[in-house]
Amino acid sequence: MTIARIDTKKRMSRIVKHNGVIYLCGQVCTDSTRGITEQTQTMLTKVDALLEEAGSDRAHILSATIYVKDMQYFSEMNEVWDRWVPEGHAPARACVTANMARDELLVEISVIAAEK
Repeated sequence: MTIARIDTKKRMSRIVKHNGVIYLCGQVCTDSTRGITEQTQTMLTKVDALLEEAGSDRAHILSATIYVKDMQYFSEMNEVWDRWVPEGHAPARACVTANMARDELLVEISVIAAEK
């Protein structure tokens, strides 16, 4: 059983692979000055890129934990999420309110996926 760590820094690895399971570090938007819709879209685009790099895709996501700064953003975030998740491939999911690392961040996601 090997553990592969990709793009490892002092505090975290962007991707960790173990026994056919892929763990992504928390992903946030590319532009925190934007609203919840744009932050969610760019956050999920980053997830797509990391999954591809790791040998997976959104249809293979097993679990997602979504952290939202305030539940006032819940339905707008879900509109983007619902368009992004392939029909019939919804992962196990949790969504919680959380303090963010930077005040302007509105949403973050942590993903676990299977390799293709």
